[in-house]
Amino acid sequence: MTETTTPTPILEPTVKAEKRPLLAWVLLTCMALVWGSSFIMMKKALRAFTVQQVASGRIFFAFLFFVPFMLVQIRQAEVRQALRHRWLALFGSGTLGFLLPAFLFAEAGAHLSSSLSGTLNSLSPLFVLLVGTVVFAQRFRTNQVWGILLGFVGSLILVFFSATGSFSINGYALLVVLATLMYGANTNLISKYLAHLPALVATPWTFAFVGPIAGIFLLSTDFINRATQPGVWEPLGAILFLGILASGITSVLFIRVVQLASGVFAASVTYLIPVVAVVWGLFDGETIYPQQYLGLTISLLGIYLVNRQK
Repeated sequence: MTETTTPTPILEPTVKAEKRPLLAWVLLTCMALVWGSSFIMMKKALRAFTVQQVASGRIFFAFLFFVPFMLVQIRQAEVRQALRHRWLALFGSGTLGFLLPAFLFAEAGAHLSSSLSGTLNSLSPLFVLLVGTVVFAQRFRTNQVWGILLGFVGSLILVFFSATGSFSINGYALLVVLATLMYGANTNLISKYLAHLPALVATPWTFAFVGPIAGIFLLSTDFINRATQPGVWEPLGAILFLGILASGITSVLFIRVVQLASGVFAASVTYLIPVVAVVWGLFDGETIYPQQYLGLTISLLGIYLVNRQK
């Protein structure tokens, strides 16, 4: 995949050589609050809509939110040139980072507690490193190897003790693990091929490829009939939150953090996501077992080792 030969102002990140860790941390916190709340929002949305409608709805509404941005940008020659060189990466990012994980998380959310889904999501940085090493030939340090091993031990505890606190394999927990693997691949994809695009260019055009697909799927169901029933404002609002805020605006922040710091740092938002998800789960009356706290603690220790600089 080639880059544009002549950089233009609109296609250059605002911050290029200089790092701004304080801004990166502020954006990271905002991302954690929104994404940590998305699991309880999926739970609320599933009270009135099907798994397929929640998944396709969040992608389609994110796409609709970005349509005005795309209509303005497509008139700019430098944007069109950049998109011609990066369309495959944008399609891959939309599929791996949004479309497929949306269905996996929605299906898992129909069977798992929101706190557990948010906890399992903490595996993303481990897969960022693994995919970066295996696919993109990135080097890793000894402490990162130990971090990966600890992360997988923690994830095994979460998977095997996920539903009732007793020992059993939970296939729905594995769906979340698969989604985090896709997130890891997408983060590396962004770092390698899309980091030189401004976040407000890369994110809308990522949804340009998967949004219409999700829209066709959504409108082929009885979504409109369900959405016009009385008493569905809260579930419908939850889908709009997932689409516009969680999949839309916060994804812009994610790409910006990748540009400001690194893919692994951006994926470290999963330090905070489980905390937010667990707090929401406790407020909603969910039961959180000691084994889940143990698995989360081990996973977060692994993530710490993965991100430690020395």
